[in-house]
Amino acid sequence: MADLPQATTAPAPLFDWLTARGAGVLLHPTCLPGDFGVGSFDNHLDRFLEFLEAAGFQYWQLCPLGPTGYGDSPYQCFSAFAGNPYLVNLYELTRLGLLPQDALGPLVFLSADRVDYGALHRLVWPLLGRAAEAARSGRGAGPYGDFAAFRETQAGWLEAYGLFRALKDHFEGRPWWSWPAEARDYRRARGSKLRGELAAAIETHAFTQYLFFGQWRRVRAAAAKRGISIVGDIPIFTAMDSADTLSAPHRFELDEKTGQPLAVAGVPPDYFSADGQLWGNPLYRWDVHAQEDYAWWIARLRAAFELYDIVRIDHFRGFADYWRVPFPAPIARAGEWQPGPGLAFFEAVRRALPAARIIAEDLGELSDAARQLLRATGLPGMAILQFAFGGRPTNPYLPFNLERNSVIYPGTHDNDTTLGWYASAGEKTRDHARRLLRVSGTEIGWDFVRTAFEAVSRLAVIPLQDLFSLGSEGRFNTPGKPDGNWQWRYRQAQLDRLFGTTTAYLRELVELNGRRPAPPAERAPAGAKT
Repeated sequence: MADLPQATTAPAPLFDWLTARGAGVLLHPTCLPGDFGVGSFDNHLDRFLEFLEAAGFQYWQLCPLGPTGYGDSPYQCFSAFAGNPYLVNLYELTRLGLLPQDALGPLVFLSADRVDYGALHRLVWPLLGRAAEAARSGRGAGPYGDFAAFRETQAGWLEAYGLFRALKDHFEGRPWWSWPAEARDYRRARGSKLRGELAAAIETHAFTQYLFFGQWRRVRAAAAKRGISIVGDIPIFTAMDSADTLSAPHRFELDEKTGQPLAVAGVPPDYFSADGQLWGNPLYRWDVHAQEDYAWWIARLRAAFELYDIVRIDHFRGFADYWRVPFPAPIARAGEWQPGPGLAFFEAVRRALPAARIIAEDLGELSDAARQLLRATGLPGMAILQFAFGGRPTNPYLPFNLERNSVIYPGTHDNDTTLGWYASAGEKTRDHARRLLRVSGTEIGWDFVRTAFEAVSRLAVIPLQDLFSLGSEGRFNTPGKPDGNWQWRYRQAQLDRLFGTTTAYLRELVELNGRRPAPPAERAPAGAKT
């Protein structure tokens, strides 16, 4: 008797964490209201968390929290590990005796509607320096634990970051590859006379990180107390002018003598730009990372999970294949596709961080290799409703084509608000949206909110601007636009108006669409399909 064929099954994905339905809100902390020019970790954040709880949301998603540089983008930071000092609650420092009561006076004249990063740079850094000096001299309280212990536990990145920022200040903000040879060589800089001269400045930058992380721990605890998980965000690439590239240039495609990049990151022509996007980030030497068993990336993700419950990685496709643009090149069209680290990278992550909860930003054109990698990892991808309409029924973002293991958004930080999108979309697109959703279009923002909640995607995330029914005045970022981004803020009265009728409606949507976790006794048995 011939042997019967053996049944075969596909390999199990590396990660399978998004198993229950839920809902969240997208808001970067700089957008919070307040009296001092930028959102911070203060009582307005507490009020936002109160809103999330009242409306039945279980997730808060934000953009990267790193220290921003020129262009103010949270996706171009001076460090892949450090926090943004502008988010530190300065008023708390006055109550702790680290700043005098009248020190914040100049900040109250800054706009309550837009973040002026140039003004913050001029006004906030002297205040942080004064707070650090007060701490050094024993004035004021240190409320976030022992500073020396913090420096020791974070030394793996903090030492390089503090030296990088102090040197950058010393050289008047110039990029590190333009510094004198001794300074741009990290090992030489660490042993140089200049480092000793900058000791106080290095300590100030370390102290600002102590403040940031100390205050953020309380934010995360407050969110957890309300049953809210925080979805963080990390860019796949680092900034060229960063502590990461200065301290470990061998991990990047950099010229060993000049520090200049050999090639930079970007994407080919796409939905956002006819010439593609030339991001300018340095590219990884993936062979070096593989030899190190991806230790730097593991450390980066481990640090991210100290800040967040879930981590979204921007530009997931870059792990499968990435657009390499020779340097210098005026536009991204000059690039070519190169293979990324592939599944081996995520296998290393799985060994080191088996419980990691990661979201893959898989928007845009994906190669077969990228689609296969997404399936093999099991990570949830993303879907954008604004991309769904005006085309063919095969559009993957149409509600009936979505996958359960995904996160659905009306739009993200890179999109216009839903009302702004609808106002600028062509009539064919608007008509398609109205007919498919069976709506008139007069409340298209809330129609998209309801559609996202009803979708099969297990997680639905709504930008706060859409809950405010804002038009393009609420847009946070326009890709390819060199300035004017990342500035939007809301007023406290806008959020307060949502309490009551709107929070009740949102909670009803959450419950009707199964996006509120059931009590343990009511949950489906293990292995049941959702």
